[in-house]
Amino acid sequence: MKKYKVLKRFLIWRLRHVNDRQFMLIMSAVAGFLVGLAAVIIKNSVHFIQQFLTSNFTTEYENYRYLAFPAIGILIALLFIKLVIRQHVGHGIPSVLFAISKTNGKIKRHNIFSSIITSTFTVGFGGSVGLEGPTVATGAAIGSNIGRLLHLNYKQITLLLGVTCAAAMAAIFKSPIAAIVFATEIIMINLTMASVVPLLVASAVAVLTSYFFLDQAVLYPSIITEGFLLKDIPYYILLGILAGLVSVYFTKMYIFVESKFSKIESWVKRLIIGGTILGVLIFFFPALYGEGYGAINSALGGDISSLYSNSIFDAYKDNMVIIFILFILIIFFKAVATSVTFGAGGIGGIFAPTLFLGAFTGLFYAQLINYFGIGSLVESNFALVGMGGLIAGVLHGPLTAIFLIAEITGGYKLFVPLMITATISYATIKIFVKNSVYTYQLAKRGHLITHHKDRAVLSMMSVGKLIERDFLTVLPEETLGDLVKIISESKRNIYPVLDKEGKFKGIIRLDDVRHIMFETELYQKTSIASIMVTPIVTIDPEESMENVAKKFMESGKFNIVVLKDGEYLGFISRAKVFSKYRSLQKYFSDD
Repeated sequence: MKKYKVLKRFLIWRLRHVNDRQFMLIMSAVAGFLVGLAAVIIKNSVHFIQQFLTSNFTTEYENYRYLAFPAIGILIALLFIKLVIRQHVGHGIPSVLFAISKTNGKIKRHNIFSSIITSTFTVGFGGSVGLEGPTVATGAAIGSNIGRLLHLNYKQITLLLGVTCAAAMAAIFKSPIAAIVFATEIIMINLTMASVVPLLVASAVAVLTSYFFLDQAVLYPSIITEGFLLKDIPYYILLGILAGLVSVYFTKMYIFVESKFSKIESWVKRLIIGGTILGVLIFFFPALYGEGYGAINSALGGDISSLYSNSIFDAYKDNMVIIFILFILIIFFKAVATSVTFGAGGIGGIFAPTLFLGAFTGLFYAQLINYFGIGSLVESNFALVGMGGLIAGVLHGPLTAIFLIAEITGGYKLFVPLMITATISYATIKIFVKNSVYTYQLAKRGHLITHHKDRAVLSMMSVGKLIERDFLTVLPEETLGDLVKIISESKRNIYPVLDKEGKFKGIIRLDDVRHIMFETELYQKTSIASIMVTPIVTIDPEESMENVAKKFMESGKFNIVVLKDGEYLGFISRAKVFSKYRSLQKYFSDD
C-alpha cells in the first residue's frame, strides 16, 4: 500500500509541475536507457552461450553437436514458456503491432523478460533467427508497462511503444536515424513534432548505453574503398529485381512452413520435426547457426569462408563451381532454417536472417558477374546494397533499408545505389505479396490497423459507448392510438416494438404512419403488430466499429438497432458515430 501512496503523490506532483510534453521527454530518456540495457543483456547472454558451446570447434571439420544444439535450445525456451510463464510469448514486432491494433497498447508484464530469456536460448543454441525482434518486443513491453503504471493515455502509451522500438533498433545497430525511420515506417508511429523529439531522445540514450557496455555494433563499420560509379547503375537495378524475388521466396517460404507447423497439434512433434530439420541444416551449413552476424561481416569484407568452414565442404573451397552452388544452397536453406526455427517453437526475429540473405545475395551476384567477366564490380558494395534490398523487400521498409545500411557503412557514398535497389526490390515484392511477414497474419485476421489510420481511429471506439437508449417503446398488441400518444411525448422518429419480456419484435418509423396517424377511426382497429417492420440491418454490441461504419455506409440508414441475442439494447446513430470519429481523429492528429 505504501508504494501506491508514493506513486499517487508522484503523479499528483507531476500533474502540477511537469506538463505532458516535458514528462514524455523524461520518460523517453528513461525508456531509452532501459531498452539499451535490455539489448546489452540479450546480446551478451547469447554471445556467452555460443562461446561456451562452440569455442572449441575446429574450422576445418564438421561437428556433430550441431545436430542436437538447436533442438535443445528450443526445448529450454518451450519449457520456460509452458512451466514458468504459462502464457503466450509473441514473436517480436508482430506482437507490438497487435498490441497497438487490438489491446490499446497494453503488453503483459512477463514480456519484459520472457522474450529475452526464450530468444537467448533459442539463438544461443543455434536457432537461425535474430534478436532484434525480441529486443523490440522487450522494449515495447517496458514502454507499455511504464505507461500503464503512470496512468498515461492511449496516445502517450502508443508513443512510448514507438519510442522504445526505435531505442531497441538504435541500441543494436548504433543507428539512431535508421531507428527513427524504422519506428515511423514499420511500427507506423506518426512523425509529428510531438513524437520526433522523444524518438530522438530515446534513440540517442539507447545508443550511448549500448556503446558504454557493448562498444561494437553487431555489424562492423564497412570501409568503402570505391563509391558509387555511374556505370554500375544497370547492375544495381538487376540486383534490386533479384533482391525482390529472394524477398518473395523468403516470405512465401515463411508463410508455407508456418501453415504446415500450425497443423501439428502436439508441441513435442513440432519440436522434434523442426529441431531435426534445423540440426541437419546447420550441420551441413554452420553459417546458419544463430543470428549469423559473423558470416554477414565476413561477406561484407568479401570473405566467403563461412560457406564451407566447419562443414563437409571445406575440401571444395577452391572450386568456384561448388562455391556458387553453396551460395545458392545457403540462400535457399536460410529461409527454411529461419522458418522451421519458428515452427519448432523458437522465439526470435527475422531482421538478422534478412540481413544474412541480403549480404549473401549481393555477394553471390557480384562474384557471378565478375567470374564470367560481364563486369568489374566491388563485391563488398554489392553485399551492402543487397542487405538494403532484402530489408526493403521482406520488411516492406525501403526507407529503413536505405538509412540503416547508409549509417552502418559510416557514410553515404552508396546512398544512390541503395535508393535504386531498395525501391526496385520493394516494387518487385509488392507485385507478388501484399503484406510483409510482420503484418500478413494480422491482416488476415483483420487486426492490422497500424498501417490504416481510419481503422486505427475506429478501433478506439466501441459500440457500447455509442448506444442511445432514449427511444420510447411500444408493445405489439397495442394500437395506433397508443402509438400516437407516445409520438406526442417523444423527440424521436423511430419506435422499437418489444414484447412483455423485452424481446425485440420490430420497429415503427414515423414516416411510415404519418399518413394515417390523424385518422382517428383507425386508432383502435390498427394494431402495432400490423404496421411494424423488421429491420434488415442490425448491430451486435460485440461488433467492431469498422463493421458498424460499413453498415451505415452501405445501408444509408441514419439509425440502426442494437440487439444482443434478440434482446433490445438501443440504437446507434450515424451522426453520433461520425461525430465521435471526427473528435478522435482530431485528438490523435493534434501535436
